[in-house]
Amino acid sequence: MSKHVVHMKGRSKPIEVGKIVCIGRNYVDHIQELNNERPSAPMFFIKPATALVPIEEPIRIPTYSHKARHELELALILNSRLFQCQEIEVLPAIDGYAVAIDVTLQDVQDRCKEKGQPWEIAKGFDGSCPISPFVPAADVSIPQDLMIKMLVNGKLRHNDSTKLMIWQIPAIVAAASQYFSLEPGDIVLTGTPAGVGPLEPGDKLEMTIEGVGRYSSTVAK
Repeated sequence: MSKHVVHMKGRSKPIEVGKIVCIGRNYVDHIQELNNERPSAPMFFIKPATALVPIEEPIRIPTYSHKARHELELALILNSRLFQCQEIEVLPAIDGYAVAIDVTLQDVQDRCKEKGQPWEIAKGFDGSCPISPFVPAADVSIPQDLMIKMLVNGKLRHNDSTKLMIWQIPAIVAAASQYFSLEPGDIVLTGTPAGVGPLEPGDKLEMTIEGVGRYSSTVAK
């Protein structure tokens, strides 16, 4: 069985990943730009480890979609098991932070929603989670106050702070742990701020999360 791994800056040994837990609708302006309802509790979906690709590799859009979009997010990775935990237990269990993209096939997701079908094929396909190397948690002093910024072909898209999350990091992870056992090597995506937009072949992406990293990528032609 092949292993899906990520890397931590300053460490030679890669980290094997189990699953990627994602929170949806965690920034008010993002909810409004998509005309969605604000949830009363955190809402989650999961990407498989096969969704992971290095963030600087070209993004490949599946042939069954013609309307993909980017959602830039702060990711975290765990170093210990959490199950039905309290918020106070979360921060000591975070091993590091990374820059990640939740690549979403908007047309596929909309069709699935209209039919009442699951929409994993719009969110969890291979390559749907480009991710950077992780930065040790100790090197990110205030993860709840980091600017998230993306330019596409030089034009600004995302440009907001993680302090605008509806549910902050301890609350996200503690809530997820009520439903799923979170294991060492599991990744959590913390939601995307406003500024989502289309991904077209040949697009050039510049992505920055303050204190975590700055990366460039393209959309494959």
